[in-house]
Amino acid sequence: MTHPEQEQQIKEGKVFAILGYLWILCIIPLVFKKENFFVLDHARQGLVIFIGVVAIFIFSIVFPWLLRPGLFFFGVLSLWGILESLQGKDLRIPIIRDYADKITL
Repeated sequence: MTHPEQEQQIKEGKVFAILGYLWILCIIPLVFKKENFFVLDHARQGLVIFIGVVAIFIFSIVFPWLLRPGLFFFGVLSLWGILESLQGKDLRIPIIRDYADKITL
């Protein structure tokens, strides 16, 4: 893929990439923009973050003290992803990206 084509995909995909980090809304870019590499990378990471949030809610039933720090942690990761998406940058969140790369659609 040529450089101008990559820039065009980034430009067209910023809004959907941001949606990818808004927890349950990560489904929208995964369904409607899966041909855009920029959106897909961010949405898959957002999906892993969303799964982490769901896990935090489940674990907080047994460990209630886990809820606030867990939501804060995943909230910070989401905010980081949104800011990088706005700038049109690729983001590799450690550990999260490893799981995101295993997701195939």
